[in-house]
Amino acid sequence: MYRNRTQRRADRRNHSSRPTTQTTARTSAARSLTVVPILGIALLAGACGSDVTASDLRDLTSTTTAEAPTTTALPPVSLPVATVSTVPASTVAVSSLDSVQGATVQIVAQGTFVDPEFGAYESVGRGSGFVVDPSGIAVTNHHVVGGAGLIQVYVQGEDEPRNAKVLGVSECSDLAVIDIEGDPLPALSWYTGPVQPGLEIYAAGYPLGDPEFTLTRGIVSKADAPGETQWASIDHAIEHDANTQPGNSGGPLVSADGEVVAINYASGSSTNTDQFFSIEASDAAGIIAEMMAGNDVDSLGVNGQIVMSDDGTIAGLWVSGVDSGSPADDTGIEPGDIITRIEGVSVGTDGTMADYCDVMRTHNPGDVLSVEVLRFATEEVLTGQFNGEYLTTAFSFAETVDTGIDAGAEYTDYTTVTDDSGTLTVSVPTAWSSIDGAPVDIDGVSSPSIIASTDVAAYNSAWDVPGVQFVASAALTGFTADELLDLGATTECTFEGREDYDDGAFVGRFDTYSNCGGTGATSIVVAAFPADGSYGVLVVVQVVTDADLVALDEIIRTFNVVA
Repeated sequence: MYRNRTQRRADRRNHSSRPTTQTTARTSAARSLTVVPILGIALLAGACGSDVTASDLRDLTSTTTAEAPTTTALPPVSLPVATVSTVPASTVAVSSLDSVQGATVQIVAQGTFVDPEFGAYESVGRGSGFVVDPSGIAVTNHHVVGGAGLIQVYVQGEDEPRNAKVLGVSECSDLAVIDIEGDPLPALSWYTGPVQPGLEIYAAGYPLGDPEFTLTRGIVSKADAPGETQWASIDHAIEHDANTQPGNSGGPLVSADGEVVAINYASGSSTNTDQFFSIEASDAAGIIAEMMAGNDVDSLGVNGQIVMSDDGTIAGLWVSGVDSGSPADDTGIEPGDIITRIEGVSVGTDGTMADYCDVMRTHNPGDVLSVEVLRFATEEVLTGQFNGEYLTTAFSFAETVDTGIDAGAEYTDYTTVTDDSGTLTVSVPTAWSSIDGAPVDIDGVSSPSIIASTDVAAYNSAWDVPGVQFVASAALTGFTADELLDLGATTECTFEGREDYDDGAFVGRFDTYSNCGGTGATSIVVAAFPADGSYGVLVVVQVVTDADLVALDEIIRTFNVVA
C-alpha cells in the first residue's frame, strides 16, 4: 500500500471524506491468539545442573518459585571476594578438601508450580548449597530455593532437617543466600588465586536427590565460557569436567585445598555430557554480599525459563512460579504466563534470559517497566507495568474492529519473514508466501518495507486479496501518526474513523476503511511509535475475512526492528 498502493491512494486523497469527530479505541478489548498446544512448547537447549529439563522439572528444583524481590534491579557491588564471607578465624572454618562435606548441605524446597509440559503440580525439589558463615548463612542457586513455600536443609551427621529462610535472591545470576536455623556450622572460605585451564577442582553436593554426599574430580577446561542460559544470565562461566548431575546445583566447586572456586549451576547439552559449568566466585562476590545484607539483585519475583514454540512464533519467559508481594505478583503475573516483552524488548528470541536481564540491569531499582504477557491458559495477550499498572487485556483488532464480513478459515501456521535489508522481521500466515522485501518511498523518504500476501502483485492492485505491508524507519519520526495516516487516505473505501492505538509497547493511531473497491473488504492502517520515539512504524493489512484480523494481532505482536 505504501508503495504502488500509496501512490494510487495519494492521487485520490480526499480528506473532506473524514468525519469531524474521531472515535476512541477501547483500551481493554479482549485479544485472542491461536497458539500451539502446550506440548508444542519446546524447552530450549541447556540443562541446569539441578533440574531445568522438562523431565526433571516434575521432581527437582528449577520448578520452585522466585523468592520475594524488593527491588527491580540492583547492579552487583564490586567487593573483594574475601568480603563475601564473614567467617572468623575459628575451629569451624574448613581448611581442607576432607572437610568440605561438613560445610556442604542438601536443600529440600517444596511448593506448587506450573510447568510448560506437565501443568500445575506440587513438588519437592532437591539441590545443594554450602555454608559461608558459621552462623548458618549458606549460598545456593536461585532456582533451588526461589520462592519455595518451605525450605529445609539436611546437615551432615544430623537425622532431622533444619528449617531455613531466604535472605536474598538474584534470579538473573541464579544465586540465593539462605539462613539455616540451629547451631553453628563449618564454613567454607573463598579461593582467591587465578582460575585458568588445568586448575584441579572438585564438585561437591547431593546429585539426583541422593542423601549421600558426592565429590567428583576434574579440571577447569575453559576459564571464560558463555554464561547465558534459558534460566539465567551471567557474564561468563567456568567450564570444567568434574561430573555434576541434577541436584548438584548450588553446591560448591572447590580447589584441592577445599576453597570455593565457583558455584555449580549447569551441566552440558544433551549432545555433550562432559561439559559442566559454574559461576566464578569473583563474579558472585558482590551479589552474594548484597543478598547477605537482605537485598535482592536483578529480580522481579519470577522463577521460570525461556521457551519457544516449535514454529518459532512464540518465545518468552515461561513463569513457573511468582513470589507473593513481588513486583511480578503486584503486576498480576501468574504461573503459566509467558513474558514476551519487557520495556518493549522481545524476550527469549535467542533462547536465553539475556534480553530480559539486560533490561533490568540497565534500569534503577523500582523503575516502572512495561511488560507484555501471553496468558497461555486463556490465549490472551495482557499488558501492564512492573512497579506500575496492573495487567489488562492488550489491544486487539480482532475484538475491536467489527468488519461484518465472513469469519474465514483460521490461520493455523505462521512463519517469520524478513525484508531485503534484514532490518525488519514479522510473523505472518504461512499462506502469505508471496513476499516483497524492497524498500518503499513515503513522501520522499525511503524506508525498509516488507509485503507479505497470497499474491503481492494482486495485493498491490486489488482489494480482495489478504496481505500486510510493514514499514519501519527512524526517518518516519519526522511525521506524526496522523500525518502518516493522512498519506494513505483513499476514496476507494468508506472511511470508518480514526482511533487511538496503544498496545503497551507502541502508541499511535489507526484508520479503518470498509467496502474497499466495492468488494466488501476492510483495510486497517496503523501508525505508531515506541516509547522512546526512536522510529516510526506503519502496518497495513487488507482484511478479506475476520481471520485476517487475527493475523493482524499476531503481526502486531511479533514484528521486530533491528537497530
